[in-house]
Amino acid sequence: MRKETVVVGMSGGVDSSVAAFLLKQQGYRVVGVTMQIWQETSCAVQEAEGGCCGLSAVEDARRVAEVLDIPYYVMNFREEFQKHVIDYFIAEYQVGRTPNPCIACNRYVKWESLLQRSLAIGADLIATGHYAQVRMLPGGRYALHTSKTSAKDQTYALYGLTQDQLKRTVMPVGAYTKEEIRDIAAREGLPVAGKPDSQEICFVPDHDYAGFIEKHAKRVPPPGNFVSTDGRILGRHLGITHYTVGQRKGLGIAMGHPVFVTEIRPESNEVVLGEAAAVLSSELTAERLNWMAIDGLSGGMLRAKAKIRYNHAGASCSIYTDGNDRVRVCFDQPQRAVTPGQAVVFYSEEGYVLGGGTIR
Repeated sequence: MRKETVVVGMSGGVDSSVAAFLLKQQGYRVVGVTMQIWQETSCAVQEAEGGCCGLSAVEDARRVAEVLDIPYYVMNFREEFQKHVIDYFIAEYQVGRTPNPCIACNRYVKWESLLQRSLAIGADLIATGHYAQVRMLPGGRYALHTSKTSAKDQTYALYGLTQDQLKRTVMPVGAYTKEEIRDIAAREGLPVAGKPDSQEICFVPDHDYAGFIEKHAKRVPPPGNFVSTDGRILGRHLGITHYTVGQRKGLGIAMGHPVFVTEIRPESNEVVLGEAAAVLSSELTAERLNWMAIDGLSGGMLRAKAKIRYNHAGASCSIYTDGNDRVRVCFDQPQRAVTPGQAVVFYSEEGYVLGGGTIR
């Protein structure tokens, strides 16, 4: 009987390294691949601290592949990364939204592009070191289930995966805690066992999103007015790319009391500031939907738990259809800093990803 071949996306970190080990142990023919997507020197320096896509990732992944005795390759995905991640990231900030580049990278680069190249070289499946679990439901649909450890769960950033992508994906790390993964790596002598986790967006390691946009964009939004929720001019801002809804620190304006960004208006180049209460929202509209455990809202309304950012605990809500490819989400309790451009992801009580979309 032929062994199934699985291509493991190896980032040079401990999670994907242990994923490759576990799959080999389970009897798969494992091939390691590192995706070259961003190769600036500053990123390469950052990679030494645990990133996922730069120069040092290649060397770390290569060393792990040698220990595991598996084939290892480096594939160039720079063009796909530029189109689906960098260009999208810049375009969203230019129109006053706050993008989530990791979600775009997962859907279009780490999955779609890697999957197609893997199938082309004869592989059956792809795998990553994400903390999530792929399961087939009784009706035949595939869905993500939350990982064993809620502190590391990464299903929020993976809600955009399609049925075809899911049925060809394995995520062995999702059944373990982070501590168990590090223990396995140490026990098996993997050279990245103690490597720290990456926390930053890989192509903006210094967190200066506005500076990155100014360097790489053809058009940079100019300075404009801070205004109050009732329309009064409060001062001048540096340009809308410097701000996000819910932001309190780094505004560069002294009001004598805490104020927050409550809205960004690209059409008038205004940033609206208000009190903490003005950042609370009872509902949102989401578009560009991707359904996972279910195939849309068949009854027109659905009860679920919704996460509006990666580190959000989730909030109970009712979801209603609101036209083609759009839903209205009504929360049981108001939520802080519902941010246009970010994802809202819906979960069942059992921990399955029902689907999600982009906050409008």
